Amino acid sequence: MRIDIIRRMAQKVRYNATVEWYNFWYIVLGKRQRVVPQVASIDETIRRIAQEGCSISRFGDGELLLTSPDKTIGFQQGSPRLAAMLREVLVSHDEGHLVCLSDTFTDLYRYNRKCRRFWRTHFFLYGAWWDRYLTPGRRYYNTFVTRPYMDFASKEDSGRWFKDMRSIWNDRDVVIIEGAQSRLGVGNDLFDGARSIRRILCPPRNAFERYDEILAQALKLEKGVLFLIALGPTATVLSYQLFKAGYQAVDAGHVDIEYEWWRMNAKRKVKIERKFVNEAAGGDRVKDPADSRYEQQIHARIE
Repeated sequence: MRIDIIRRMAQKVRYNATVEWYNFWYIVLGKRQRVVPQVASIDETIRRIAQEGCSISRFGDGELLLTSPDKTIGFQQGSPRLAAMLREVLVSHDEGHLVCLSDTFTDLYRYNRKCRRFWRTHFFLYGAWWDRYLTPGRRYYNTFVTRPYMDFASKEDSGRWFKDMRSIWNDRDVVIIEGAQSRLGVGNDLFDGARSIRRILCPPRNAFERYDEILAQALKLEKGVLFLIALGPTATVLSYQLFKAGYQAVDAGHVDIEYEWWRMNAKRKVKIERKFVNEAAGGDRVKDPADSRYEQQIHARIE
């Protein structure tokens, strides 16, 4: 146990030193993107999803890395097929489907110090990758629509964003496609306005390896359902494919975990006892859900 603690501390020290190094050079060199995307506000993104029935696919740092088949992130191995599908979505421009990016390309000071340091490091290393795929003058939408709390310097709008978000699934038949221990909405009231909830449970790691089975299972359902997908980069491509098949699909990301942190008034990313949280220390140690409705909502399991 002591060795594990020392190892984690050493990793944290190395990570922080690396981040500070890249931040220093990012600032000193005045490094900027060749293509600076126009990213809509969270409010406008919510409005288009809720009022116009748009589907969304979200691109963060992990999705960008996986546009290269040689890259891997913590819970998803890269592959040529995943890379090609992510690139297809990123350059797509379909009416009714929104490609969402972080709005950290400008005005980073709306975010807290940890977030600013992370994105400066990311852009220093991978800014040229974004330049390769982004279209100058195109309007993108906001990936922080599902991360409206933890990374912000001011939290004053977070409650309103969560309230407005509920209009997306209010009185809708919702199908949640999620990792086996993600358990969106379990133990809180985030989805209480939904008419019904069904769940398709998928592998929490390397879900893309089962992509064809996940898609086939989803395509069995009636067209009027709203898909909420929390499955990392798999959600990015799955939302697009379900949109193309005539469904409304929302890449929901960390919305439930962010809601839990907001309710707790958490100051840092902490584990949630009964939910898998890949970004928190110990977040992979998860207790069984204390909610009888959860098992009743499970429509299918893909293991």
